Amino acid sequence: MNPESHDPRDIPVLTEAIDQAKTLAFSINTKDVAAAIMSETLKLADSLLHQAAKDIEATLFEHVFDRLRAELPELVDRILTELSLAQPEGVHAPDVEQQPPV
Repeated sequence: MNPESHDPRDIPVLTEAIDQAKTLAFSINTKDVAAAIMSETLKLADSLLHQAAKDIEATLFEHVFDRLRAELPELVDRILTELSLAQPEGVHAPDVEQQPPV
């Protein structure tokens, strides 16, 4: 089949199509294909790992602050109680003027 021919009666023959496919298949350098696949795979893996690390960091950060919010009132109460019990009788903490929250 002549590629320049535009005659609708010119029907391609299967063997011609196979010959064209063979020519195309042999023109591909498998080493270049493998290198390109490897390069793109490594870029994708790097990107996915960086995103996963950011997600993990955000989750851990949130977890730590949730625990801090939950445990801080008890910690402050325990320390204030321990300090008040450690003071000798008759000694009171100085009056501290309450400041309005900012």
